[in-house]
Amino acid sequence: MDDQAVELAHRMFDLARSGDGQLISYLDAGVPVEITDPKGDTLLILASYHGHPGVVSALLERGADPDRTNDRGQTAIAAALFARSAEAVTALLDAGADPHHGSPSAWATVEHFDLPDMRAVLEKTLDS
Repeated sequence: MDDQAVELAHRMFDLARSGDGQLISYLDAGVPVEITDPKGDTLLILASYHGHPGVVSALLERGADPDRTNDRGQTAIAAALFARSAEAVTALLDAGADPHHGSPSAWATVEHFDLPDMRAVLEKTLDS
């Protein structure tokens, strides 16, 4: 990969972390929605971990895989739960994310970190 491509990829990961909507313009111009960083984190995982539900929704609308795992087996939904982003969790579930997938799974994440408010979001969304 050439230096410009590496620089662009780093910029995309930074935009996902910061929740900058400019990321969507890059995706619409052809940047692949499923690019990964050296740890296997996707743009969706990064946006979820940093609690940016608007970017999460936009990534899902553009085909991001809600169940893709990073190199440690972590998923976007577990990241969104850890970030306590109910909106991102709901968007991921609505897009078909499996709360039992990954290591730790979404359910294991809410138990391990004792997140009763996020457990309630999982239960409410799955009950409806």
